[in-house]
Amino acid sequence: MSEFEGGCRCGKVRFKAAGDPKFVANCHCEDCRRSTGGAFSTWIGFETGQVSWPNPPDLHESSPATARGFCAVCGTPVSFSSEKWAGETHFLIGTFDNPDQFTPTGDAFAAEKLPWVTLIEER
Repeated sequence: MSEFEGGCRCGKVRFKAAGDPKFVANCHCEDCRRSTGGAFSTWIGFETGQVSWPNPPDLHESSPATARGFCAVCGTPVSFSSEKWAGETHFLIGTFDNPDQFTPTGDAFAAEKLPWVTLIEER
């Protein structure tokens, strides 16, 4: 079984995810852009039961029934969970110790992408 580890920049927040991810995708929604400061965010999704938190993040309710995990010390955004995708925990690719293990295979909220971004299906 695969096991993936990651955390924030300073190391206060740490997580482990066991097994295969449900998806690896680029999200182009405005909320992700504003929450991460990037043109889009690459997320890796796991069943919540596959995830453990040796050092859990602080949580911010960014919208009703949606929590974004972050490090209160260094400010790194780490995770996303929402009733919309109940039972899943999503991690930003850059928070993994070895992000090169993942390759995005799709785009979410493509209608909200910035005009200069090329979608995976357009490559």
